[in-house]
Amino acid sequence: MFEAFDVQSITQWLQRLSPLGVYAALFVTTYIENLFPPSPSDVIMLFIATLIGLGTIDFVPTLTIATSGSVLGFLTAFLLGRRFGHALTESTRFPFLTKTSVGKIDAWFDKYGFGVIIINRFLAGTRAIVSFFAGISELDIKKTTLFCGISALAWNGIVIWLGSFLGENWQKGEEILSKYGLVVSILFGALVLFFVVKSIVGKIRKKDPEDTPIDQETTS
Repeated sequence: MFEAFDVQSITQWLQRLSPLGVYAALFVTTYIENLFPPSPSDVIMLFIATLIGLGTIDFVPTLTIATSGSVLGFLTAFLLGRRFGHALTESTRFPFLTKTSVGKIDAWFDKYGFGVIIINRFLAGTRAIVSFFAGISELDIKKTTLFCGISALAWNGIVIWLGSFLGENWQKGEEILSKYGLVVSILFGALVLFFVVKSIVGKIRKKDPEDTPIDQETTS
């Protein structure tokens, strides 16, 4: 998992850091995952949590710093989406990002917006996408921050607890996260496919106004 990032080398480097250095690395890791996906942030956070058992760092500061990095990273991508998202729809460099597609995303966020924000942290592969498009949809930033914080606190708390519990067997936690990510990806893909098919079927079933039969005049 995440071979390209050489997680093993990263964990060896983390072991040589001071507590302050570990906290700084944790903040940077949780912050940038929202801007440069994919990122092994959950695995790195899992390993960092093993240092709690060794007394190198403490649980509460670890959870606080990880959650702060997650929220600030999310808000950075959110503000980038709000600032530049609509301008990108005018560019031909991103054919998939059209006014029509953004309009559909706006409608989607209007209906499910804050629910999506809440489950966002539990969908590792979509975090950066959700935060950017949430900005394009111009969701209320105060509510977005609140729900993002709740989501990040819950998810990070689970990962950090798992890492501190497993200790030297933290790689078992990596396997758990990998399997979890696979299941979530499959379910998310199935959900997207369902809505795509539903939309297509709905369009097919929808009658064309021109094909609507003219009412017959009633006779007395």
